[in-house]
Amino acid sequence: MGVLARTPRAQIEHALTAFGPLPPHREMRKPETGLVTLRGRIGGGGDAFNMGEATVTRASIRLETGEVGHAYALGRDASKARLSALIDAAFQNPSLHDCVIAKIFEPLARAEADGERRKTEETAATKVDFFTMVRGED
Repeated sequence: MGVLARTPRAQIEHALTAFGPLPPHREMRKPETGLVTLRGRIGGGGDAFNMGEATVTRASIRLETGEVGHAYALGRDASKARLSALIDAAFQNPSLHDCVIAKIFEPLARAEADGERRKTEETAATKVDFFTMVRGED
């Protein structure tokens, strides 16, 4: 689900085209948008404090075979939350499980890793090595 949370909706939609026809389903909970409180800690170990709020959209889907999928998406993208919940439900179905991994999760995870590698390479290309010269002061 972490891969789906970090992936833009357009890439999820593209991955679903490779998956094939979507299994019959219905919405248990239509996408709803609300706020969650973000908690933080100073220095990672200090007292917790309320840092602010973030907009989150959630959805729940039930397949006709009974599996239930839930998803939360940062922001207001109702389609992303709905598609992520559908993928979660399909992942739980034994007959669809392997197909979901092979056609959705693995390609999205590869694309995410490729993007991170590209970003690392671009950053490394701009690296500047600084060094200190010792001056001789007599």
